[in-house]
Amino acid sequence: MLTFGLFGTGHWAAEVHAPALAAHPRVRLAGVWGRDPAKARALAERYDVPAFDDVDALIEAVDAVSVALPPDVQADIAVRAATADRHLLLDKPLALSLPDADRVVAAADRSGVASIVFFTRRFQPEVAGFLAAAAATGGWHGARGVIYASIFQPGSPYAGSVWRRTHGALWDVGPHALSLLLPVLGRVTRVAAMDGPRDSVHLMLAHAEGATSTLSLTLDAPPSAVTSEFAFYGDNGIDVVPEGTGTRVETLGLAIDQLLAEIDAGTRDHRCDVRFGREVVAVLAAAQTAREQGRTVTVSP
Repeated sequence: MLTFGLFGTGHWAAEVHAPALAAHPRVRLAGVWGRDPAKARALAERYDVPAFDDVDALIEAVDAVSVALPPDVQADIAVRAATADRHLLLDKPLALSLPDADRVVAAADRSGVASIVFFTRRFQPEVAGFLAAAAATGGWHGARGVIYASIFQPGSPYAGSVWRRTHGALWDVGPHALSLLLPVLGRVTRVAAMDGPRDSVHLMLAHAEGATSTLSLTLDAPPSAVTSEFAFYGDNGIDVVPEGTGTRVETLGLAIDQLLAEIDAGTRDHRCDVRFGREVVAVLAAAQTAREQGRTVTVSP
């Protein structure tokens, strides 16, 4: 039985992380910490566990941390947890800057802890199987991805998310998009970006093995235009990424399974570990610079 501390009290923490941890047969949820002590107490009471008012006290009390907080807050907690030899179940993006992402990777490397960054669709079996098959097939010349979300409508659990309003679709849904492209087309070397209506951002990506891809992203699409579409183009025609099945809680349960497998085996090479999370942040940071400066930017290796 692995003990987990939950960091975060928002919708994603309360409705995805907490129930996934509580339902897992090999996990014991041992406590909750949040920036709002009242919310931390309320969530902890739902699961009959203590609420902690000190980050390091909760880290000390567990074997692993599950973090559902804004990325800049997550990065610091992840470094502290890894330094204390606690395994990491993190959310995307890993951080909001490349230096912060590098700090998390360095801490995990020093301690040798297992890590997973929860790129949701990567843990859906249908999607994972498709990506593995597409990567094995090869011969892809490019890809197109669109994520048009509409999260600021009345009643949305994310409508009040300050970090999402500040950093937009590039940093919120951009990681999901990149998590689908990179396993098939390989590392991104150069990025160009352009802004569009309704706070949308449009990227053109050059990949190390010669392919190119495009992404169109927004969090503020008209409700009638909400969509998520990904397709790869190449020697064998067109292949569309399938829709995954299962709830988000079930999918996070599969991610927990894989983290436990890494711990049991002593391996530290998961395809969605903090190193992959850092690779995604490097692309996002380059895209942000490209947006601001109106030029093509080389991605930091």
